[in-house]
Amino acid sequence: MHPSAAAPDTRPGSGPTAAELLGFVRRTAADADLIASLPLDPEGRTWIRLDGPGGCEAWLIGWPPGTGTGWHDHADSIGAFTTAAGALTELSLAARLPTDGWKTLELAEGIDRTRELTPGQGRAFGRHHVHEVLNESTTVHAVSVHAYYPPLPQIRRYSRTGAVLRLEHVERPEDWQ
Repeated sequence: MHPSAAAPDTRPGSGPTAAELLGFVRRTAADADLIASLPLDPEGRTWIRLDGPGGCEAWLIGWPPGTGTGWHDHADSIGAFTTAAGALTELSLAARLPTDGWKTLELAEGIDRTRELTPGQGRAFGRHHVHEVLNESTTVHAVSVHAYYPPLPQIRRYSRTGAVLRLEHVERPEDWQ
């Protein structure tokens, strides 16, 4: 599996690139002791904040069977994630959506993408990447490593019914306290 190409940020002093974030999450996912240190909860996701490179926001996340994120994006942040244990499915849109000024969009045919990510597999993504990440297993926890730069300014949450994507709400860091 090859990571999705993400347009690197080439501004001077702009922090890590998507490729550098992907390298970090892959190295971190290979740290068996760190992965084993994550407490797993059968009911909900668990997480540990990590020290990421270049001022990025990084997380180790545990996914109980049958859990997921819902459709969302990371606004102006680039990111990367790698599965460390179990398997994750990423559903994403292969289209750049407008960033502001809409509440409902009808999606064109053929833009849906599905990736199965087993241990060691990951991907990088650019700004405004709309996706949903799921642990579709009914019996096995998954664990993954995620990194974002700049640190998440906001997350936009969406609902999806067929071809219709609706912006439901915008979360900001103060909402996560």
